[in-house]
Amino acid sequence: MNAFLAQALRDAHVRRSAVADAPVAILDHAPELDLLAIAAARGDAEAVGRLYDALVGPIYRYVAVRVRRREDAEDLTQLVFERIVASLPRYRHRGRPFEAWAFRIARNAVIDHVRRERSHESLDGERLATQRDGGPEALSLRGEELRELQAALRRLTADQQEAIALRFAAGLSAEEAARVMGRQPGTIRGLTFRAIASLRRMLARDGDGAPR
Repeated sequence: MNAFLAQALRDAHVRRSAVADAPVAILDHAPELDLLAIAAARGDAEAVGRLYDALVGPIYRYVAVRVRRREDAEDLTQLVFERIVASLPRYRHRGRPFEAWAFRIARNAVIDHVRRERSHESLDGERLATQRDGGPEALSLRGEELRELQAALRRLTADQQEAIALRFAAGLSAEEAARVMGRQPGTIRGLTFRAIASLRRMLARDGDGAPR
């Protein structure tokens, strides 16, 4: 477990939230992740660790397809979890999924990073390199596949990039992605459909012309 998370667990243990109890009707129907978040917001250190275990893979995958370098993806994932843990005392369930709340934090971190990078874009794309076994285990895209996907994604619209990253890298449903992006599920499905069609055309065209 990373040092930052260990510290966060200690902080969560001593920092009891003033969160009021959620209504029983909500708790009875809340998914496990939401129940963990409610416990974590009240200072349950074990719940914080279990949230980390559940979300680190999806959040890392989401970040990794939105940024260029593996090092940046790892740093941003750490930053996202620092912000999640720091914000937990202010978390309120209110019937809204915790996963969407957490991915809004991840999305904002990626947007901030992209804005900073835009003014001094790095040409060092090769530093993405093939993912080694020591990286987060849940990342299934590796090496050349990841570079090709990232290059194709950058040619989509900003909303299409976001929809693809949330749906397929993070594994969110259209409804969950809609909550993160502040859109309607039908809009997310439309963005995803158009993005997939564009990606197929790009990858097919690049593959036909690329040397083997």
